[in-house]
Amino acid sequence: MCKTNDGQRLGQAADYLSSKLKNALLNQAAQLSASAQEIRLRVNKPVSVSCADGVLYLTKNGGLSISRDDDNLLCTPQELENTLHKICDYSVYARQGEINRGFVTLSGGHRAGLCGTAVIENGKIVNVRQITSINIRIAREHKNCANQILSRLNACEGLLICGAPCSGKTTLLRDIARQISAAKKVILIDERGELAGKSGGGFQNDIGMCDVFDGYPKPTAISQAVRSMSPDVVICDEIGSAQDAEALALCKNSGVSVIASVHASSRAQLCKKRDVFSALRLGVFPKVVFLSGRQNAGRVSEIMCGDELYAVS
Repeated sequence: MCKTNDGQRLGQAADYLSSKLKNALLNQAAQLSASAQEIRLRVNKPVSVSCADGVLYLTKNGGLSISRDDDNLLCTPQELENTLHKICDYSVYARQGEINRGFVTLSGGHRAGLCGTAVIENGKIVNVRQITSINIRIAREHKNCANQILSRLNACEGLLICGAPCSGKTTLLRDIARQISAAKKVILIDERGELAGKSGGGFQNDIGMCDVFDGYPKPTAISQAVRSMSPDVVICDEIGSAQDAEALALCKNSGVSVIASVHASSRAQLCKKRDVFSALRLGVFPKVVFLSGRQNAGRVSEIMCGDELYAVS
């Protein structure tokens, strides 16, 4: 797997931290650049970095520890608030819609998950106050990481990539898009800005010759793409809703192939996703790939036929 700009991507994510936390993190860049997956802040708790092989904690003297103890560097309420303001470009109000959904997409395709106290009106979240945790997920660009999949099957006929969080689904989708767009008309549905990483009017990730619907809800973008952009293939991340399934059916009926991902680390988990299974029943995904997990991000553990999986559910 060819890794690209690991140090730069760690630095991008660290830029959203307070100066104290950023410097402590970047002091360990040599050890963390290639392995860090998430930076997790909890108010008055140790600052942790989730890596492929476990969790590390920043220490007061600028080091790393595998244990939680009195030497850990704590995240103060002020540092958490400063990070929130940086994440929101110093306009929390302008990002309120994203905050209400639980995450804010950052420049470069990184993502900040947020925990706090929800304010509910008429059954809907209208505000989140008193943020107590922030989890910055570091986006990676590993060129050619999709070679294993593309050498074993024709992804352009339709493919569903299944895996747990941090198993490499988004990274694989990005590289598949980059590679197949050289010969196919590919539409990239980038609802959360993680695939292409749009910033300042351009894309920070190499997505080849794809046409990108950035920030659109998936069903809306898929419908518009099929009707106006004559795609051969539509690629999107994290399907799961009934509306997604309806949009995927439109692709199938229009002769457009779909490559997508879903949160499911096993057949048993996938079988519980009713709307995804409706797409399998329609033949949207001739092939289904399961990934190994966080410790082997991007590695394929199993490939199945979609109709075979549906038949045994």
